[in-house]
Amino acid sequence: MLMMRPRTRGEWAAALISTLVSSIGGGAAVVQHFGLQSWTADYIGLVALFGLVFACGLPGWAIVRWVFNYINRRADAGIDDIYADMRKGLGQ
Repeated sequence: MLMMRPRTRGEWAAALISTLVSSIGGGAAVVQHFGLQSWTADYIGLVALFGLVFACGLPGWAIVRWVFNYINRRADAGIDDIYADMRKGLGQ
């Protein structure tokens, strides 16, 4: 995350919040999906679980950064241009 620092404080705050929310929500979903609750029984399991939850936050941060970069590139585009760009991106 420090290799590609956000340009403004607002971007930094949004990236930090998205990482936290992705860690909590995504990490909980992964733990629930794979039934990893038993890892909480000992210390090493908790460390591994928290590492997994932390890793779930990184994709959230990356997605927010991609969205910020896309918005900055297309700041002067109208909604019809954005819609056409999305359709083209989806192959429709």
